[in-house]
Amino acid sequence: MSKILEEKKNDLITRGEELTKVMNERELTPDEAQELAEIRDDVRKIKEALGLEEDMREILDAEAKKDNVPTEEDSMNTERACEEEKRALEQRALQEEKAFEAYIRNSYNERGAETDLTKGDNGAVIPATIANRIIKKVYDICPILERSTKFNVKGTLTIPYYNEVAPADHITVAYAEEFTPLTSHVGKFTSTITLTGFLAGALVKVSRSLINNSQFNIVDYVIDLMAEHIARFIEKELLIGTPAVVDPESPAKVLGLYTLTNAVTAASETAITADEIVKLHDAVKDRYQSNAIWIMSPATRTALRLLKDEMGRYLLQDDISSPFGSSLLGKPVYVSDNMPEIASGNNVIYYGDMKGLATKFDEEINIQVLRERFADEHADGVVGWFSFDAKTMDQQMIAKLTMAS
Repeated sequence: MSKILEEKKNDLITRGEELTKVMNERELTPDEAQELAEIRDDVRKIKEALGLEEDMREILDAEAKKDNVPTEEDSMNTERACEEEKRALEQRALQEEKAFEAYIRNSYNERGAETDLTKGDNGAVIPATIANRIIKKVYDICPILERSTKFNVKGTLTIPYYNEVAPADHITVAYAEEFTPLTSHVGKFTSTITLTGFLAGALVKVSRSLINNSQFNIVDYVIDLMAEHIARFIEKELLIGTPAVVDPESPAKVLGLYTLTNAVTAASETAITADEIVKLHDAVKDRYQSNAIWIMSPATRTALRLLKDEMGRYLLQDDISSPFGSSLLGKPVYVSDNMPEIASGNNVIYYGDMKGLATKFDEEINIQVLRERFADEHADGVVGWFSFDAKTMDQQMIAKLTMAS
């Protein structure tokens, strides 16, 4: 309200100044004189109103302080503190980016490196803002990871899974009579999903010619390269996994969707039918359909483009509104080069809500530049270390199509 009154008062004063200038040059007309008098009275009333509003605000602030209620001044201070914190974070990000660029270009001294960048226990440089940019880009490149249920904790993580193991353990609902006790049945939590952590590293080589070119944005280049390598590796582990060669029950590394048991088996080793696609779709519970996606290889998508329903309509449609540009039975189709091709025994399609896949990161990305290792190639190496694990968390949320074998 005070802002509106202030603006009105300023407009009136401006008009009054104009009439005063006219009065210095000639005698005011009766209408002009009346207008000037009205301006004087209106300005006086507005000032009185502003004074009353200010007095009332002071009274309310005093009462609010008694009741420990945040005052308008407190809110302004909080907002100012948030803005200052935001500016400080932006300044820190800019400083870390410049320091990281200097670190890569080898145009830094030991004191500057110690001041601007933090070193981990393994000697790797860890610029938090750069690592966060890499992680964000990894999520952008790998929608399977982005859509999964993520845990950022250290050590071993055991996820309890609710499982109605037997009819006697089902939670029952039934008609009852008054004064007749109900029979209590409780489903059991079974801790069957354990996530640990497996160390992985991504190594990219950067040309010294690019590093020495001061006009080239070397920081964005390194972020893009690192994110692309990490995303491809993680996506492969989420889709295919790395089970032990000898004993599949004792996994060697990350398993991802390898542990998925909800499956539809195709009748052929080399072809997929429309009926099998429908069966795979319906293998996922309806309550998990809203966020479901299809995952397949480019060749599998090409094969599905030729499938038609009983009305002669193609099942797979180009869809500009879909996140990945095409849809199958109304759900987005994501294509990954990591997915196996159509062949005997291969898991060629996944369908469902990827929140049924649990992923855990227990070590932030550490970045380190290797200067001497690739000196004979006129290049530097940039290595990123991270630790993660992934397993299927809910078998009802995702299903797979396996070719006959």
